[in-house]
Amino acid sequence: MMPGKRAIIIPMKTVTRHQKKDIKLLGKFVEVYCEAKHRGTVRTFVEIPDDVGARELCPECRSFLEYAIAKRMKCPLEAEKPTCKHCRIHCYDQQRREKVREIMSFAGRRLVLRGRVDYLWHYFF
Repeated sequence: MMPGKRAIIIPMKTVTRHQKKDIKLLGKFVEVYCEAKHRGTVRTFVEIPDDVGARELCPECRSFLEYAIAKRMKCPLEAEKPTCKHCRIHCYDQQRREKVREIMSFAGRRLVLRGRVDYLWHYFF
């Protein structure tokens, strides 16, 4: 690991392809949100293990991403995993559920405007 990077601790059981995809998407959305909303805050690179990538985040967003990844890794519905907003079990506490809605809405619109039309699927479904 490079100096100045901090790895997020993920319980390193076998990470499925679907989990990797969800974690990568979460990381991208949180990074876009952080970049726009916390512009003046000092941000550091956060490396996500298992070749998922690195993101530049402020401490608040890093903390949220760690929480979101931990919840995603412990999802009890892995076999029939619906999108989180359509899930019958809500893993996040109420405050963080509102935060993830805010992040997804803000970053989703921004990424679509940047040309990431494939994110429309996540935005509407």
